[in-house]
Amino acid sequence: MNVRRRLAASRIDTAGTAAVAAASALALLALSACSSDSSAASGNSSGKLDVVASFYPMQYLAEQIGGDDVSVTTLTEPGQEPHDLEISAKQTAQLQEADAVLYLKNLQPTVDEAVAQSEVGTKIDAATLTSLEEHGNEVGGHAAEHDAHEGEEEHGKDPHLWLDPVKYAEVAEGVGKAFEKADPDHAATYKKNTAALVKKLNDLDTQYKDGLRNTKTKVFITTHAAFGYLAERYGLTEEAINGLDPESEPSAGRVKDLEKMAKADGVSTVFYETLVSDKTAKTIAKDANLRTDVLDPIEGITEKSRGDDYIAVMESNLKALQSALGAK
Repeated sequence: MNVRRRLAASRIDTAGTAAVAAASALALLALSACSSDSSAASGNSSGKLDVVASFYPMQYLAEQIGGDDVSVTTLTEPGQEPHDLEISAKQTAQLQEADAVLYLKNLQPTVDEAVAQSEVGTKIDAATLTSLEEHGNEVGGHAAEHDAHEGEEEHGKDPHLWLDPVKYAEVAEGVGKAFEKADPDHAATYKKNTAALVKKLNDLDTQYKDGLRNTKTKVFITTHAAFGYLAERYGLTEEAINGLDPESEPSAGRVKDLEKMAKADGVSTVFYETLVSDKTAKTIAKDANLRTDVLDPIEGITEKSRGDDYIAVMESNLKALQSALGAK
């Protein structure tokens, strides 16, 4: 009898152990399913915040602030002129599945339209995170002396805010707060990364202030009016061959005025950029006996870029400006 009882008790223990194991397995499966559902809801199987950036300056912010906790997709390919972007069906689908989109309204019309029609939960418009100003072909202190030519200028809200480190830092702080709200679990990391990026931008601002404080001339000529905010920040005057649209053609009168101004203001260099044709810049430079050089609006990083990220290219731009303006 004792043997039978021991065998029966053993069977009961074994059955109980099996039941517990089965219950544990079911619990683990349930947790796994919840985790999978959560990842699917975020639009990214890795569980990271899935961010779509409209073009490089927005991509840089997302990557610097998000770090390892975000997955960033860029709508504008390296070497592609952002103003000319046409959204593909695949990119529209990516946008629909994203957790957040970071863009700059009024720079890329097709992006604006796609974002407006999407159901993305977090839409971050960089233009709302700082103040925008109206700029024309001439921007800066020198421009006030040319009121007679205002009728020839192309004016409009200038979207090129990222070329001013101070304004770009303001945008960075706004993006950081948006990421914190969209992904509270990693809010502390986003806050820390934002502070680190803002420090980099403040340091860059100091470099520009010191590097451009004493120059022989304050006037520089560019292909299109991308550097208005930078000019105003550091007491310079930008004279653009074209207006805010890099593909527009200057009038014969504008070209003649630029040649006269270059001689009067001691301008030595006509700047062109990497993503648009340099033909007009080189023609004007040749006719006025001026040099040419690159001043990069950093709308994308390519093999032609003088640096592999925003900070590096901005530092290259500073050196180019110092050389052209005769920095002491």
